[in-house]
Amino acid sequence: MSDDLTALVTGLAERAKEASRVLSAASTEKKNAVLRRVADALRGVAGDRVLEANAKDLAAAAEMGLSKAMLDRLELDRKRLDGVADGVEQVASLPDPVGSVVEERTLENGLRVSKMRAPLGLIGIIYESRPNVTADAASLCLKSGNAVLLRGGKEAFHSNTAIAGIFTEALIAEGLPPEAVTLLPTTDRQATLVMIGLDGIVDMVIPRGGEGLIRFVAEHAKVPVIQHYKGVCHVFVDRSAKPDMALEIALNAKVQRPGVCNAMETLLVDESIAPSFLPKLGAAMSSQGVEIRADERAAAHLDGVKRASDEDWDTEHLDMILNVGVVDGLDGALEHVAKHGSNHTEAIVTEDGANADRFLREVDASLVLHNASTRFNDGFALGLGAEIGISTTKLHAYGPMGLAELCTLKWVGQGEGQVRQ
Repeated sequence: MSDDLTALVTGLAERAKEASRVLSAASTEKKNAVLRRVADALRGVAGDRVLEANAKDLAAAAEMGLSKAMLDRLELDRKRLDGVADGVEQVASLPDPVGSVVEERTLENGLRVSKMRAPLGLIGIIYESRPNVTADAASLCLKSGNAVLLRGGKEAFHSNTAIAGIFTEALIAEGLPPEAVTLLPTTDRQATLVMIGLDGIVDMVIPRGGEGLIRFVAEHAKVPVIQHYKGVCHVFVDRSAKPDMALEIALNAKVQRPGVCNAMETLLVDESIAPSFLPKLGAAMSSQGVEIRADERAAAHLDGVKRASDEDWDTEHLDMILNVGVVDGLDGALEHVAKHGSNHTEAIVTEDGANADRFLREVDASLVLHNASTRFNDGFALGLGAEIGISTTKLHAYGPMGLAELCTLKWVGQGEGQVRQ
């Protein structure tokens, strides 16, 4: 790793950290004004510059042999860019979390103590492919009073640079430090190592991408990391479940968007209803083009399915592939989820209130659902507005990372001369 690269990244991070102190005290009106300027610019001439930059990225990516799916993730057109602008405006319309009090009480000595939301400081975002993440991350960090250090993938370098430049211009126009949104101006992969080693400067890192990227960051970082390795999500159909409801939930969880982290990967069925429920499930999934991989007990009630391997139960397929297993009641389901779950999203379909309560209490996941699809683990779907990703690390946030989760809680005490006795 070169000294020049280390100096470059460290210098940019130090200036972004300084900007974070200014931004933490910025008014809601000032932050919203920046975001609305960005949205207007994306819809105007500056947006045309973004599309021109994106065309360069697409041409280079095609020469690199990127897959059709990856090219689609990279591509921006006017409609998609307008959607990015809409997202920035939505963040501007959300309540400002900074300074909000979530708990307060008065002690016997009259001291009033409370917990107040405060920005984390400088957040590093490491991401791949999709240039819209540049706008999403910058908007959410800015609104929550944080500066952001962005490390995008080389395949979207020109697009990311153009979008970050729009934020720079908007910050300057509103009298805020442009360093509050800083994109690393290099495609050198070693820059990531420098960035995640800046203990005392970078307050938290959020990697967004494949499992390999996230594990690399978690293993090498010297700063706190919000992790989300994979989403191996389960739906358990209890013996008292309404069959039609269970079938509808299973179909939605698997086929609506199979390539996302909150899609169901494994369906578990109580052994007492397997003979009646599984044939209906198999027919419905087959009609949607889903390949079923079943354990021995489930395969007995399904026609023409593959046998699930040991590896399948721990795999995030992100495809039209579904693992199906038969379990011995709620205890069997809880044991399976504890062994193979990824702390992401788990659901139970049941009319038994006691079983539902046990599942909700005992399952360790960032979202646990009763009679609802796993697809709801998403900031928009849960009513949070925009979010930067799903945390499965528990510290300091568990689940969708919205504006409130991009803040920490600090104690505030207000007294009238009290001293400790």
